[in-house]
Amino acid sequence: MTQSTLTRKIWMALTGLFLCFFLIIHLLGNLQLLIPGPASKEQFNAYSQLLSGNIIIKIIAYILYASIIAHVVYAIIITVMNTRTRNVKYHYDKRGNLSKWYTRNMGVLGTIIFIFLVIHFRDFWYVYKFGELPLDEHGHKDLYTLVITVYSELWYVVIYVICMIALCYHLIHGFFSAARTLGLYHPKYVRWIRILGWVYSVGICAGFAFIPVYVHFLK
Repeated sequence: MTQSTLTRKIWMALTGLFLCFFLIIHLLGNLQLLIPGPASKEQFNAYSQLLSGNIIIKIIAYILYASIIAHVVYAIIITVMNTRTRNVKYHYDKRGNLSKWYTRNMGVLGTIIFIFLVIHFRDFWYVYKFGELPLDEHGHKDLYTLVITVYSELWYVVIYVICMIALCYHLIHGFFSAARTLGLYHPKYVRWIRILGWVYSVGICAGFAFIPVYVHFLK
């Protein structure tokens, strides 16, 4: 059982780190929405066309989908196993009083993020792949207009920002947990790992949260 638990945690760590890398790439692409003037539409649609028409990107996309599924499945398994043992053990050693609230509620945060992903995929990925989108002046699917239209809804922007806050806490815990699982949380480097984890988590989520706010109020 110990070996199986360690294996699951290693897969959780590896898939989580891959998703962290993807978030960087995804954010860099979305930042093109902040470009002033018509160049924003041209650059963003060209970027989306590149992602949909490149075979290497398609392979990476399938790895991404598999990583999301594996990460969710292993998270559910580990959460269920932890729930079975937490109440009894924490009653005696009081670890529940020492851990951070987001550490104790990773299941809740993960559920919020999963629901957000379903909505996000439905509103953008599914519509782009299977929906009817107008074409821009270069004959590309006009994903830019779709994004601007969705972000024009204030309720969507508010939910988006709330989900990015949940993602931030999820990343903070996940980053440190992955470092421990992979044996990188050495006392000699723990300070720098903590700084890197906080900077990455806050930076990524603040960047994602800022984009819909900017589009809604300033575009």
